[in-house]
Amino acid sequence: MLGIFLDTETNGLNPFYHHVFEIAFKIVDFSTGEVRESYQSIIHQGKEIWEESDPVSLQVNGFTYEKLSKGQKKEIVAQEIIHLFQQNKIQRASSVFICQNPSFDRAFFSQLITPELQESLYWPYYWLDLASMYWVISIQKGRKDPSFFPWVTGFSKDQIATTYHLPNEPTPHKAMNGVEHLILCYKNVVGFT
Repeated sequence: MLGIFLDTETNGLNPFYHHVFEIAFKIVDFSTGEVRESYQSIIHQGKEIWEESDPVSLQVNGFTYEKLSKGQKKEIVAQEIIHLFQQNKIQRASSVFICQNPSFDRAFFSQLITPELQESLYWPYYWLDLASMYWVISIQKGRKDPSFFPWVTGFSKDQIATTYHLPNEPTPHKAMNGVEHLILCYKNVVGFT
């Protein structure tokens, strides 16, 4: 089974109004923890999209228009992702997506590759989140020691990292940093078999 650990950076929180600026993922073998593939790209967006940016989002990810304007066209990024997924035999029965916030990342991922195309390629429709995994494990630990309950420790990715004595994700946020931090947290919370 393969995990596609994925993160995006955007110019806001609303996928009906804002746009994906950066995407990164690593394809990891759950049995060994081996990284089979690594991908990162900035997506070129025009000045009109840049001007619609939420200032708080830009503060979080540190994007400038100069950096964004040097990105790749959306169509090229989509083709590269499709090629890598085909090369790694990403299919519904043998792989899942894992994100910090899958409802967010999935919506922005779909700006690059439509849900219809994802379906026709038989890509996984399971988008799992680290917080839910942590929640279950913390509830189990909390039954023995209430200080482990997730409402005590918190369950954002950085709060999970703190609970496991791991570093926080570097700032400003970059998609590949998010992926690497997600894998680090997953490895410590869930582990690879």
